[in-house]
Amino acid sequence: MEGLVVKSTGSWYDVRCADGQVFTCRIRGKFRTHGIKYTNPVVVGDTVTFEMEKDGTGIISKILPRRNYIERKSTNLSKVSHLIASNIDIVFLVVTLKEPRTSLGFIDRFLVAAESFRIPVCLVFNKMDLYDGEELAEVEALCAMYQRVGYDTLCTSVVTGQGIEDLKGRLESKVSLFSGHSGTGKSALVNAVEPSLQLRVGEISQQHHKGKHTTTFAEMFPFAGGYLMDTPGIKEFGLIRYAKEEVRDYFPEIREIQHECRFSNCLHIQEPGCAVLKAVEEGEIPASRYLNYVSIMEDEDMSLTEWQLR
Repeated sequence: MEGLVVKSTGSWYDVRCADGQVFTCRIRGKFRTHGIKYTNPVVVGDTVTFEMEKDGTGIISKILPRRNYIERKSTNLSKVSHLIASNIDIVFLVVTLKEPRTSLGFIDRFLVAAESFRIPVCLVFNKMDLYDGEELAEVEALCAMYQRVGYDTLCTSVVTGQGIEDLKGRLESKVSLFSGHSGTGKSALVNAVEPSLQLRVGEISQQHHKGKHTTTFAEMFPFAGGYLMDTPGIKEFGLIRYAKEEVRDYFPEIREIQHECRFSNCLHIQEPGCAVLKAVEEGEIPASRYLNYVSIMEDEDMSLTEWQLR
């Protein structure tokens, strides 16, 4: 039998077949992942084949080829990847200036992971109702910066309804992934576009001003001819398995002009005749984006307090 993985709890998976039936399945022993080490070999969005057991549950036997996926470095295992979701049409990366803060380093690393498969990303600046005049100006500046690079942006608030209709329009007939830190309002946004889901919404820790993990497993829901993917919050986003020559191609503003560099193998760090360095100096490439590029190239682990939206 064949179906779509619509829910993953880490041990069990809900698999929806073409006729709408949903079967609870698991994997047996060590699942083959073609030599790649994953903390979770099966993920929401996967199409799988499975065999039924006598007790009415299924055993997943094969994952069909993925057209794309989002992965990050496992927090505790530096050489192991953690898959977030697969077979995605668009990602809505939900970010906030406070309660909790989202770092620019986090945003840019996530964008690199999406760019590796050319998955479109819309940056959703959420909780607009919380911001004062200075913070609203900062959101406007950040939207302008990322739009100039080539990314779509959207400002939303589930309290006032700002941007919700625009968000709905972007979701039609697409498999859409909602991702970001805990507490940025991913589940609340999903509830706003589809109130019947009634997903649990968390609170912000008053001591640390960070989100609490309300969504504890990944799940996807049918919506407007496509699917909405709601996933647990991500604390950090480490990259894995990228060559330095690849990273430069995953920054659109660098990719666009690097052919102008003196050397074809230029890494845009300190090479003479580098068009990218010149563009940074002249303000054509945002300094924060370039510094995050250098950080990734040097494989530095950025903490959540660095390059915060402020």
